[in-house]
Amino acid sequence: MTTCIALIVAGGTGQRFGAERPKQYLDLAGKPILRRTVEAFLRHPLVTGVQVVIDPAWRDLYDAAVAGLDLPEPVTGGATRQDSVRNGLEALAARGGCGRVLIHDAARPLIDAATIAAVVAALDGTPGAIAAVPVADTLKRGQDGTVAATVDRESLWRAQTPQGFRFPEILAAHRSAAGLALTDDAAVAERAGLTVALVPANEENFKVTTPDDLTRATRAVLSTLGDVRTGTGFDVHRFTEGDFVTLCGLRVPHSHGLEGHSDADVGLHALTDAILGALAAGDIGSHFPPSDPQWRGADSATFLRHAAGLVDERGGVIAHTDVTIICERPKVGPHREAMAARIAGILGIAPDRVSVKATTTERLGFTGRGEGIAAQAVATIRLPG
Repeated sequence: MTTCIALIVAGGTGQRFGAERPKQYLDLAGKPILRRTVEAFLRHPLVTGVQVVIDPAWRDLYDAAVAGLDLPEPVTGGATRQDSVRNGLEALAARGGCGRVLIHDAARPLIDAATIAAVVAALDGTPGAIAAVPVADTLKRGQDGTVAATVDRESLWRAQTPQGFRFPEILAAHRSAAGLALTDDAAVAERAGLTVALVPANEENFKVTTPDDLTRATRAVLSTLGDVRTGTGFDVHRFTEGDFVTLCGLRVPHSHGLEGHSDADVGLHALTDAILGALAAGDIGSHFPPSDPQWRGADSATFLRHAAGLVDERGGVIAHTDVTIICERPKVGPHREAMAARIAGILGIAPDRVSVKATTTERLGFTGRGEGIAAQAVATIRLPG
C-alpha cells in the first residue's frame, strides 16, 4: 500500500473564537477538538501515519490533548498556515517523504471516514484532490451595504479539508510558493499547474471557528452517543514502610507507603474499575492479574489508560469521573487540583470533567485507625447507541 500521511495543521491561535486557549484544545463532548481530529485519521485503514504541526507555545496543551496516541514529535508551525504546512511537509521529507499526504485543519473534528477514503482514491487519477461542498445558497456581491449583483452559483464549491496530494508534487509547489498569501493548499497546487479534483464531502465536516460552531459540533457528536452508562469502583491498600504514597497519579510525601503489587494507587485503581464497570468489561484484576510479575511496581496510569482505550475502541467518550479518597492522613486538599489535572491528562479529557475529593471516617474503622487508605470512584461514559 502506498504510504499516506495525514498532516494535521494545529498551529493557529484561534483569535476569532475568543477563548483563553486555541480552539483546537477546547473540549468537544469529552475530548479536545485536536484529539478527535487526530483519532479520525489514526483509525482510518488508508492512513499510515499522522503528523501534527503546532505552535510550541501551547506544547503543554498539545501533550495533554494527544496523550497516549502513537504520534511522532510535533512540528513547529510558522507565521501563517501556509508556512506551517510547508514546515510539516519539510519534516516529512526529512524522514524520507511518503507517497501521498492529506493536509487537514485541526479544527475540523467531524471528518468522516468516507470522505477521507474518497480523497485518497481520487489521487489515483490526479495529483491533487480536495473535499468540497457545492454552494447551495444564492450568492450576492455587496457594495456599500447593498446588493450590487447576484453571483451565479453554478460550478461554485466551498473548499474543505482534507486536501490530498501526491507528496513530491505538493512539496515542490509549496517550496515555490513560499512567502505568498495563498488561502489553501489547493491554491498552492493550482499555482504550480497541478490538477486538483473536487470530491463531494459531508456538510458536517465544517470548521469550528466560533462558539456557535462548537455548540453545533457538540450536538452532532452527542447525537451519536446515546448509550449513557455509569460504573463504580472501590479499592483499599494498607500502609507499610515508606515515605510517600501514590494517589491519583501523584507522589505525596507521608510517614508510610502503601502496600500493593503495583504502585498501590487506590485512586487510579478505583477509577479504572469504575470505567471497566461502565463497559461491563470485568475488573482491574482480570486485565492486570496481581499474580503476573510484569505488573509488580507498575505505574497505575498504565491501567487507567488501558480502560480509557477500551472506551475509545468502542467509539465512546468518558463524560465525567469522580474520585473520593478516604483517609485521615495524608491531607488530600493541597494536592486535589494537581490530582484532577493528572487524571485528565491520562484520560485525555478536560480537567473540568474530573472531580477529586477526600473525606475521613471520623476515626472509625481501619482508615480511621490510620491502617490504610480507601478510594471509591464513579465514571460516566457515553457509547454509540
